[in-house]
Amino acid sequence: MESTLIFCETEEMAALPLYATTIGFWEHQPEMERPAGFPDYQLHQVLEGKGELFLKDKHYIVEPGDVFFLFPHVVHAYAPISAAWKLSWVSFNGREAGSLLAYAGIRESGTGRLSGLPLLEPLHKMLELSHGNSLQMNLERSKLMYELLLELKVQLSAPAGGPEELERIKPVLQHIESNLHRALPLKELAEVASISPQYLCRLFQRTLHERPVTYINKQRINLSKQLMFSGREKKIYEIAEQAGFENTSYFCAVFKRVTGMRPEEFKQLHGLRC
Repeated sequence: MESTLIFCETEEMAALPLYATTIGFWEHQPEMERPAGFPDYQLHQVLEGKGELFLKDKHYIVEPGDVFFLFPHVVHAYAPISAAWKLSWVSFNGREAGSLLAYAGIRESGTGRLSGLPLLEPLHKMLELSHGNSLQMNLERSKLMYELLLELKVQLSAPAGGPEELERIKPVLQHIESNLHRALPLKELAEVASISPQYLCRLFQRTLHERPVTYINKQRINLSKQLMFSGREKKIYEIAEQAGFENTSYFCAVFKRVTGMRPEEFKQLHGLRC
């Protein structure tokens, strides 16, 4: 692939929740210094060679398998440190851009490690599209941009230790799913993976970006929704008990925190009252 730069139409696209502004590929990325940052979000994927990224007082070495993210107006600089430094990138914006990045675990400028080396498929598709700026072309880029940020949720699921950490925690997740109806002490979960409770907590933070108890409660709330559907005659305290909550008040508090409404409001909203 030859170096390319695609400028996308943005005036009409600005009404969308997410849209691409520029898309590109460098056979050799030159040095870039931006004292005032860049007006849009940026995602860069390193394909070959090595480079260095400077963010305020932080310095990173980035190589194949790495991506780096730049938030709008954040001071930064990056430069090659190898004979050739191949990069693909996309700049994007929209009212939901920050939320979708946060969903993927990206809340500030920095780096991440991908679980695979090939060019991210949605970004590859964007580079292969025509350089035209028709409405249809820009809508397709917006759809691919959305797909790209959702894919990052999976690709960056275990940035600290890679896919082997996610594999190590899978038996714990399966054990949780099979035993949501009862108490699940941290010690028991740690024994499933043959690790210490402290290390299990770190593993959850690194792979799922949340504590074990938070993850378990979310799964229990999902189970409670299914129980409301399959057993419409059941009382709230029965739903709470079958979903693994020993205390109905705690169940109601967690349900509202996760869904934004009380269990009774959820049932009424979805027509699940008897």
